[in-house]
Amino acid sequence: MKAKKKMRSWKNSESVKIDILVATPVVEVGIDIPNATGIVIEAAERFGLAQLHQLRGRVGRGDKQSYCLLFTESKNPQTIERLKAMEKHNFGAELAELDLRLRGPGEIYGTMQHGIKMLKIASFSDFDLIHKVRREAEKIFPRLNNFPKLLEKLKDIN
Repeated sequence: MKAKKKMRSWKNSESVKIDILVATPVVEVGIDIPNATGIVIEAAERFGLAQLHQLRGRVGRGDKQSYCLLFTESKNPQTIERLKAMEKHNFGAELAELDLRLRGPGEIYGTMQHGIKMLKIASFSDFDLIHKVRREAEKIFPRLNNFPKLLEKLKDIN
């Protein structure tokens, strides 16, 4: 849609001139339509749990009962387990951690969006180690100028 037509559609949905809005996952961020009471997500297995959580957050902002319906054709037990987690968890960070454990981290630089990438030392699912490293990094970061070799390494990365 052209930008002008898109804005007119948003305004019409906000003022209840249209009852159904069909959209891509772009509605995940920054869209606030308080009267939205239902969202249907097809091929839900293709989304991460945190993204599904964001999408379901587009409904239920008003005072009416709302529904989020997730559809999949997958029979994979892991897929079913992942989607069932949406019934149990309402906190995005919990869902993201669960998804990380179940599907793996994928690649930061690369094309693999999920799956287990072998690391030389650590594992992305070692949450205790990740929390410890974060605490230590938070201690070091304000004093980064005291670590010239680390600063050099960081400059090489950029």
